Amino acid sequence: FVLGTGVAQDDVEREGYFEVRSASTEVVDGVHALDARLQLVLSSEALAALESGVTLTIELQLQVIRERRFMPDDVEAELAVRYELEFSPVSQRYVVRNLNSGDQDSFATLYSALNSLGRVQGLPIIDDAVLSADSSYRVRLRAMLNTERYPAALRILFFWRGQWQLQSEWFEWLLER
Repeated sequence: FVLGTGVAQDDVEREGYFEVRSASTEVVDGVHALDARLQLVLSSEALAALESGVTLTIELQLQVIRERRFMPDDVEAELAVRYELEFSPVSQRYVVRNLNSGDQDSFATLYSALNSLGRVQGLPIIDDAVLSADSSYRVRLRAMLNTERYPAALRILFFWRGQWQLQSEWFEWLLER
């Protein structure tokens, strides 16, 4: 029974995960726009870092892939949308900043900040005019905790610590035209 108690204590250490739950595109004024729902759960280590002043960078990576019959498929376009998530101890609020657009919001709870990050609506990804009319396309989306912007010493630590390897699987669908 004592061993069981030790295992229960270990369960307090939360493993984080990122998952793309759904994603689709629709053409709005000649531009393919993304709607997606993500589940973003921070690991205990990432949460502790956030609450001690480390700004986390969450990145959405998108690829538009042209399907080809007798050759490998071709990545036609790539897009990375980066967000910063930080905790402000003065205001006791979580701040989400879109590094691509400069937009920023603040939230009373981490849950509401991550929920907001996980709701992508109407994000323009590619102009329909640049796509070949006689080709089929797929779109892939994934979310990841991007550690590239941290100092080299921290990146080495992150590499060896699995709780910092937060990245969803690719979520893929056909581009409707």
